[in-house]
Amino acid sequence: MRTIKTALITAPNTPFKIVEAQLMPPQTGEVQVKIAASGVCHSDWHVMTGDTQHPMPCVVGHEGAGVVVAVGQGVTSIREGDHVTLSWTPDCGTCFYCQNGQPNLCETYTEPIWRGVMLDGTPRLYWQGEPVYHYCGLGTFSEYVTVPEQSCVIIKEDIPLGVAALVGCAVATGVGAALYTSQVEPGQSVVVYGAGGVGLNVIQGAALAGATTIIAVDTNPSKMSIARTFGATHTLLADEHTVEAIRDLTGGRGADHVFESVGLPRLQEEGLEATRPGGTLTLVGLSPMGTATNLPGAVLTRTEKTVRGSYYGSVSPKRDFPRFLDMYKAGRLKLDELITKTYPLEQINEAYADMLSGEIARGVIVFD
Repeated sequence: MRTIKTALITAPNTPFKIVEAQLMPPQTGEVQVKIAASGVCHSDWHVMTGDTQHPMPCVVGHEGAGVVVAVGQGVTSIREGDHVTLSWTPDCGTCFYCQNGQPNLCETYTEPIWRGVMLDGTPRLYWQGEPVYHYCGLGTFSEYVTVPEQSCVIIKEDIPLGVAALVGCAVATGVGAALYTSQVEPGQSVVVYGAGGVGLNVIQGAALAGATTIIAVDTNPSKMSIARTFGATHTLLADEHTVEAIRDLTGGRGADHVFESVGLPRLQEEGLEATRPGGTLTLVGLSPMGTATNLPGAVLTRTEKTVRGSYYGSVSPKRDFPRFLDMYKAGRLKLDELITKTYPLEQINEAYADMLSGEIARGVIVFD
């Protein structure tokens, strides 16, 4: 057992608690990673509030990068010393979805990672003798993690690990939604609701795809400038006239593609109004469990609008993480600009307060 420092959630709606816990060594097919950086994401907050139901106590954090310190038996693709970005959608390579080019939907791993356990049904972290469940099979708000081999994607050692961490969620989810899930085409119009960490990456994904009209919508005036930095051609401060303004900017029709990156049902419904007939509304943000969205069937039928979900940007992590980082090195993806502020683990509650205020694009927890 390795004694580590971790940020624990002991019950919904309680602050993070910094504790010392015991981490098991990697078992067969597993890898232990010393975490260097972990992004502050709203999905983890859903666990904190109970909007996402998860076994407790647990450690969240699912956007991490670090250096491999140990490997278990049977591990062949990863070695000690490798720099890795972690994926929260490990893939077995053999199930129906993996064989059909949808590794992000792998049926072998999806169920256990959402229960916070490994394939054998047990976690690898313990506190006061009791199991601690790791969100998304990772739990990167910890000094070290033990994860499946398939969660590790090797990256070049000259990539800053803070940047590499963001590729593991915000970048993959946002850029992938534009490039892969919805396959935005050159010359098309795009609307992005929410200019946070994921929304900014949808914006730059749309710009990479060649969209000529990219409209960012947010409630925070401070997000307008950064949205333009990431490729927005227009910005709208959300109000009761947003849909009308979008139509004015898109020939009166609405946008070819609308992306909702916040996870609010009312914005999903508004997004459908902002989508042109024959266009596509893509739901990227994670809604609280138990909420519902009213998407009227008659409207969908009469307008041939498409509504689709985007899970992890439809990426293949082993293919796309290195690809995105190569694009970053070539100056085609803005990743340094995403990191607004860094925090030590002891300031994680402050980091989430800043995230909820809307004043940061992406906060990052950094470790020694």
